[in-house]
Amino acid sequence: MVARHETHPGSAAAAGPAEFRAAVESMRHATLRPEVFCEEMPAPQRIAPWSSALSGDVTVDDEDLGTGRLILLHDPAGNDAWDGTYRCVAYARADLDPELGADPMLAAVGWSWLTEALEAHGAAFHAASGTVTCVTTESFGGMSDEPGTAQVEIRASWTPTVGDEGLDMTAHVEAWGELMCTAVGLPPVPEGVTAIPSRRGQRGT
Repeated sequence: MVARHETHPGSAAAAGPAEFRAAVESMRHATLRPEVFCEEMPAPQRIAPWSSALSGDVTVDDEDLGTGRLILLHDPAGNDAWDGTYRCVAYARADLDPELGADPMLAAVGWSWLTEALEAHGAAFHAASGTVTCVTTESFGGMSDEPGTAQVEIRASWTPTVGDEGLDMTAHVEAWGELMCTAVGLPPVPEGVTAIPSRRGQRGT
């Protein structure tokens, strides 16, 4: 992966059924843009028997523009709400231009960023659901000189399709990374061009 991974004590990467461990390992094979710093983080323990999580930050010219998380849940017994044994839970937040934040179509566009990223990376999925929240702040009175701000938050979950050889999470992680980059306004990488790792994206690794 373009970004560095750090294993925390108690990481689920070393626990769980073999098929889950393989899925977690595949998360490390994803290639992310150099602007994305990604690392493993402690995963929630009560949502599913097994889970693993990543956190990500998008940084350009030493300025943090967005952040996100991706959690992989696994219940070998299956979950009716998931329509499967795995579930991806994603979060992305980004600062926006206040004018863009006031666009009434932003929520629908924000959701399309996720679905289009999954489809573009070939991440087969179904049963997607989620919310897009747009927040704008404007100051008045004695604070009227402060500029307005806007943020978009995308919270989503989907069931990844398990192939004949198990679950490969590579494309799902790459789609999540693209979601964060799109949300902060980074232009897409031209087709046929591969993002090259940079020390800036890896925060000095």
